[in-house]
Amino acid sequence: MSTLNMDLSNYRDLLKQYITTQDETALYQAEQFSKLSMQQNISPEEIINVHIQALQDLYPDLPEGIESSMNFLLEAMISYGLAYQEFQSLREQQLALKSEISVAASMQQTLLTTVKPEVKGLDIGAISIPANQMNGDYHHFVQNDDNKLGIAIADVIGKGIPAALAMSMIKYSMDSIPENRMDPSNILESLNRVVERNVDPSMFITMFYGLYDPTVEKFYYSSAGHEPGFYYNAAEDKFEEIEARGIVLGVTRDTKYRQYERKINPDDMIILLTDGVTECRQGDRFIEPEEVLDVIKSYMHLPAQKLVEQVYKHFERLQDFHLRDDFTLIILRKEV
Repeated sequence: MSTLNMDLSNYRDLLKQYITTQDETALYQAEQFSKLSMQQNISPEEIINVHIQALQDLYPDLPEGIESSMNFLLEAMISYGLAYQEFQSLREQQLALKSEISVAASMQQTLLTTVKPEVKGLDIGAISIPANQMNGDYHHFVQNDDNKLGIAIADVIGKGIPAALAMSMIKYSMDSIPENRMDPSNILESLNRVVERNVDPSMFITMFYGLYDPTVEKFYYSSAGHEPGFYYNAAEDKFEEIEARGIVLGVTRDTKYRQYERKINPDDMIILLTDGVTECRQGDRFIEPEEVLDVIKSYMHLPAQKLVEQVYKHFERLQDFHLRDDFTLIILRKEV
């Protein structure tokens, strides 16, 4: 039975064989029949209809109740067949979309790749892990010819491909800003105009931009509604929130951003992050910022890169290895 066609006599013979013998051969042939039917896109209701006709040929005096039950099954299979076809269509669309998202995620990773620089007197650690394929967080390092280090960290209020496109726009807009205008307030004001013109009003971007000047050992920074970072004062062994006020990017075109500055002493640390760090959840409970700082403090004896990696692993375990939001953490430590 190498070829099985959807014809009444063939199916009738197969059905009769099974009713008569009920052996494994007939069941195997029925399996082959089902596979070939699927390959030929034959619907379940067509098979049921042929089954009814075969029964009527084999048993002309089929009880009315049995015949009615088979008609009932036929109607059920018609609805099932339509639903199954719709399911298959949606599944094919889903697979195509998943493939497109995978390509987009790969492109995003390439486009937004940043190199962690080597800055004399500064130990740098950075980690950014997306919760899904597309990353709604962004971080970027810019090192000027005079050895100043610019650090950007941003978060799109929104996810998926639109967020990825917005981040790509931010990255290339930053690349176009001249080096002589790298002050944090200028950076945010320039990017705010770009976002206001080009991003849908329903999507907002928070951003923090800092500039470390090793010649004066100062950190200059501005914030556009971004998650507050922390400053570790080594002399006092104390963490404090980095206060920086500013509205999110893209709300109004002519927004001005205040620039702050802070002296950085040996062993002091600057901690920059997104809300995927501070809003980690343990079950239904959001962790407190103090818990984040306690974890950071427990790994402070490590180099900065190892430190951020261990902090990430801690909160990954805390959330049963299922991130609910993108996780980005940057730590700068002034070396002695």
